[in-house]
Amino acid sequence: MSHLLVTGASGFFGGVLKRRLLREGHTVVNIDLEPDEDSLPGLTSIQGDLRDAALLQRTFAEHRFDAVYHVAAQLAHGMKMDEHLLWTSNVDATRLLAETARNAGIRPFVFVSTNCLWASNLGHPVQEDRDIPAPIELYGKSKLAAEQLLQDFTTDLDVVIIRCPTIMDAGRLGLLAILYEFIDDHKTVWVVGDGSNRYQFIYAEDLATACIQAASYGKSDLFHIGSDDVKSMRQVYEAVIQTSGSKSKVRSLPKAPTIAAMMAAHKLRVSPLGPYHYKMIAESFVFDTTRIKQRLNWKPTLTNEEMLLRAYDYYAKNRAEIANRTNVSTHRKPASMGVIRLLKWIS
Repeated sequence: MSHLLVTGASGFFGGVLKRRLLREGHTVVNIDLEPDEDSLPGLTSIQGDLRDAALLQRTFAEHRFDAVYHVAAQLAHGMKMDEHLLWTSNVDATRLLAETARNAGIRPFVFVSTNCLWASNLGHPVQEDRDIPAPIELYGKSKLAAEQLLQDFTTDLDVVIIRCPTIMDAGRLGLLAILYEFIDDHKTVWVVGDGSNRYQFIYAEDLATACIQAASYGKSDLFHIGSDDVKSMRQVYEAVIQTSGSKSKVRSLPKAPTIAAMMAAHKLRVSPLGPYHYKMIAESFVFDTTRIKQRLNWKPTLTNEEMLLRAYDYYAKNRAEIANRTNVSTHRKPASMGVIRLLKWIS
């Protein structure tokens, strides 16, 4: 049995990882800005800011951790964003956490990063060593900066960085809740362009497996992770609609004018979709997962359509309760539609 720190474990994926570790018999400490709704045997929850050096020093003095899982992050979703909070939470807090772990003599340090390090279709599965990150918005830039600063700690820490695409499972909401609402209300589900673009997801439990394996890897490394057999977005949406019994249809919006409208809506702050979204909404993006399969003996268990169906089913069964959520993390409540609601009215 190990004693483990999971940052951001009040959130969606942090919560999945936290509960998985507890089920496997470990004890877990969660540090998160948001309150932890879980009260489980073996869990200690601390509501606090990872930028608080005194808090981290006190926590590490009181607990002898066997590994650190750094999952917490400030996202850029929404029509209003505190840029200073996002940068300091994602970059400065990561440095402080790594310094505190190093001073405490803890080596395993698993950092969950993102595919938002790119915002274009590279035309091939993206590899760790071949493809240089080029983020275009603050969230991606902050995650890349965090990755880069962690390289300075690889002598004293076993830093394993896992870059993941959109994390999916029952309970994943945020921007995806907009899609679920369209399907649940039998509205047209729109794709930009012909919908032939392929965009990879990762099942939350599969990512949790990779994080657990990474903590015992014994050295530093960088891995890309994601699902196999990635179908087009049109195919994925149609599979969920058909299986769920929704009367929705998938239809296309013209690419150039739609993206222009998305850009304008973002500048006017009337849309939850930012630069990454309008850059990638009609593009393909898939990670090459050869390295993680070979070095960690990891493999995915669910396809994109299976993941999205699980997430939609959860939404459909809990829609009334979900609508009333407030004091929870971004991915555990629906994003505001903003101007997208106009599209729903005419769908």
